[in-house]
Amino acid sequence: MVLLEMSIVPMGSGESVSQYVAQCVDLVDQCGLAYEVHSMGTIVEGELPQVLDLLKQCIEKVAESSNRVTCSAKFDFRRGQSGRISSKVDRVEQQLGRAVRR
Repeated sequence: MVLLEMSIVPMGSGESVSQYVAQCVDLVDQCGLAYEVHSMGTIVEGELPQVLDLLKQCIEKVAESSNRVTCSAKFDFRRGQSGRISSKVDRVEQQLGRAVRR
């Protein structure tokens, strides 16, 4: 399984990009993979081909409205593990002995 953290931004579209983020989040939601949206990007969990295809779809969606798109993507590939979007944070909370903000 792979965790993908992605942030996709159109260039030259002004300061607010929430409409483009919403388009990508809609694609993420429709794909059926586990995900979390946070203030600086979106984390998705799935098999490598699935998350790569989703990343491509999101870039192409934003590119429909912009001639230039930047993308930051970070991958964490680990065989035989799933549910890591929350379990990684759970382990940190266990180490701290308390909950953290999510």
